[in-house]
Parts: sequence; structure tokens; C-alpha cells
Amino acid sequence: MASMDVSLKEMMAIDGALGAVVVDYGSGMALGALGGSKDLDLQVAAAGNTEVVKAKMRTMESLGLKDVIEDILITLTGQYHIIRPMTGRGGKGLFLYLALDRTRANLALARHQLRGIEEKLEV
Repeated sequence: MASMDVSLKEMMAIDGALGAVVVDYGSGMALGALGGSKDLDLQVAAAGNTEVVKAKMRTMESLGLKDVIEDILITLTGQYHIIRPMTGRGGKGLFLYLALDRTRANLALARHQLRGIEEKLEV
């Protein structure tokens, strides 16, 4: 099991990482964050992406889908944003958010690495 600090550092070690956050989607609060910049305010990203997660969960419920969200991927012209709701017992109600520089990131590898980080994270 890994601590939040270790997990955030591992997320930032992914090629192209610009910012990493562990978010409580009940409140929209960032529990931990690393990276970011004046152009990528991680507190604003945490709150905004909380709405994305809640909207998708409401839609799935309305459709009667019994599936679990693995990732929500947002592609911008210069960045990838990956939202990964935590599924483990200790992570219920939390998600990982990772912003990547699209020119330096390998999306498939980043998703694979983020999955491994999520599985080890103990909150």
C-alpha cells in the first residue's frame, strides 16, 4: 500500500505529467495535489472535475447501467486529462485526476500506470 504523497509523486513521474490530484467528489476538495501551474490551477480542476464525475454517475444511474467507471478521458488540443474514480474500499468517493502534456505523454501507458497507482493507494 502507498501513501497519498507517494502516489502523487508516482503520478507526476508519468511521462508528460503536468499536475496530479486526489479529489473527494462529495465535496470537490483536493485532498492532495502536486504540480500544476498558473495555467493549471489544480484546486479549480478538482472542483470542476467533481461535476464531471457526478454528472456521469447520474447519467449511468438514469440509464440503469451497473458498470463501474474505469476512466473519464478529456482530450484537449494540447493536453490529456484523465479522471479515475477509486474503486477500492478505502477510496470510495474519491478520484484521481492527472493532467498530461499531449506532446510528451503516451496515453495508453499513462492509463496503465494510473491504474496501478490507484490499486496501491491507501487513503
